[in-house]
Amino acid sequence: MFLRRIARPLMMMAKVKETTGIVGLDVVPNAREVLIGLYSKTLEEIKAVPEDEAYRKAVETFTRHRLKVCQEEEDWETIENKLGCGQVEELIEEAQDELTLIGRMIEWNPWDVPEDYECEVIENDAPVPKHVPLHRPGPLPEEFYKTLAAIDTGSLKDVLPSSKEETPAVSSGETPAK
Repeated sequence: MFLRRIARPLMMMAKVKETTGIVGLDVVPNAREVLIGLYSKTLEEIKAVPEDEAYRKAVETFTRHRLKVCQEEEDWETIENKLGCGQVEELIEEAQDELTLIGRMIEWNPWDVPEDYECEVIENDAPVPKHVPLHRPGPLPEEFYKTLAAIDTGSLKDVLPSSKEETPAVSSGETPAK
């Protein structure tokens, strides 16, 4: 009896998330603590990336911001609203993915390009390797060139249709002046 009178009102006051509404994404009851742990780990692991790299700067910036919000706020709903990046469960998945990416970036080492590395430049007339797609558009229709020439010479009305059937109807509800 005592528990029903005291505990039930207390439980009603606490916001309990029952579902994320996303298939396959379960509710994490201690999402705030999980996020704080993931963001702290992210800030530790990103230190392996050189300080002057844009990737490191971007990850540190948004991770510090998210960590600060999680540390300042107790309520999962407030965290979601302040960050504006989805549900806390989605943020957990993003943080886990970022940790995976940090490990791969460290492995791939894209910022360590050798000094003597030369990028191959393909001139317009040089043969393009088969694996490189050609991004050359086809010829434009003849009407385009006629319209362009008419605009340049000021004779655009000669190119535009003049029959009554092709004139657009008035859509404002007003009758056209005669």
